[in-house]
Amino acid sequence: MARRGKRRDRPGPIGFLVVDKPIGWTSHDVVDAARRWLGIRRIGHLGTLDPLATGVLPLAIREATKLVPFLEGGEKVYVGTIRLGVSTNTYDAEGEVSYRHEGALPDETAVRAALAGFVGEIQQIPPMYSSVKKDGVPLYKLARRGEEVAREARSITIHRAEMHHFSETEIGIEISCTPGTYVRSLAHDLGELLGCGAHLSGLQRTRSGCFEYAQALPPETFEAAGEARTLEDQLIAPDVALGFPRVSLTAAQARKIANGGDLAAADARGEWEQGPAPRPGLRVSAMSPAGELVAILELRPDRRLHPLRVLAGA
Repeated sequence: MARRGKRRDRPGPIGFLVVDKPIGWTSHDVVDAARRWLGIRRIGHLGTLDPLATGVLPLAIREATKLVPFLEGGEKVYVGTIRLGVSTNTYDAEGEVSYRHEGALPDETAVRAALAGFVGEIQQIPPMYSSVKKDGVPLYKLARRGEEVAREARSITIHRAEMHHFSETEIGIEISCTPGTYVRSLAHDLGELLGCGAHLSGLQRTRSGCFEYAQALPPETFEAAGEARTLEDQLIAPDVALGFPRVSLTAAQARKIANGGDLAAADARGEWEQGPAPRPGLRVSAMSPAGELVAILELRPDRRLHPLRVLAGA
């Protein structure tokens, strides 16, 4: 008997949607919802958010999933609140209380000075309740079994850590950091440094790389657009998200690139002609005569543009 093949997604435009993730939703919940809105399966997200967190969660639609590696390294910005005097086993408000401080809490000057000490390149140990794996097993699964294991510290960079409000038991923060930073761990470590304990009581991501909160819309807006069949009109074009200089290909050049060939830089017409001579390592968006993204190309020392990623529609 013939095997039934996988159902293929209907063809359509590619690009990105920016969802304002609600509290209580996992990142996978958002992806599952987007699959219903669009009626397709090929959707991925950029940068996991905890269920407690809200804010910017970019989604890659169709072939845009191939472009995720070119967008994952951007700056992350968060605003949040940290509760002083209480630590939890998850480092956030969803966990069980593991320590409650009985004495006086530190004053604003002490908290501000301690927070400033985290700015720069630091080593951070991920929380047990995280998706980081130990011997192939996610840490959160071990934590749910009551196990705690040694975790390797990771190098992260906190570009900016500001306190925008202070009360005796809670502070408001804004953090700019590299991908892979756990703001929960930052809150916990701040409490340890101050000697009073602390946990993250609320968090919103306001930027993820090139995607900003001003672009984010709630799920119900996207759901309504999906029902009206206008959702694909709201996609952020992939070349816009990437922000690379564009080169315009002829039909013959587009076919060559689609087949894995390269292109002499001198034959590429595009935005870089308006500036200084491009240097090796530069990445560009190769656009078809119809104005669609064909591939990501990289300039090599031999002055040729080599394809790093070719899209299936090329």
